[in-house]
Amino acid sequence: MKKIQILGTGCPKCKKLAENAEIAAKELGIEYQIEKITQINDIMKMGVMMTPALAVDGVVKVVGKVVSPEDIRTMLV
Repeated sequence: MKKIQILGTGCPKCKKLAENAEIAAKELGIEYQIEKITQINDIMKMGVMMTPALAVDGVVKVVGKVVSPEDIRTMLV
């Protein structure tokens, strides 16, 4: 199961990134779990200084921007 983490305080961009990640995972038909990390300290512990950010299985893949479901799909395979 893929662990998809959305790092951000819950702003509209964070919500859009979470939405796109869910679309990508569903399109691939993989088992996944989305975790939202909203505490600044937890976000900084992962080395992220700009939100929104996306991590897959604990590895930060995108920082400071919303990427498309197509782009996220390539990160999940």
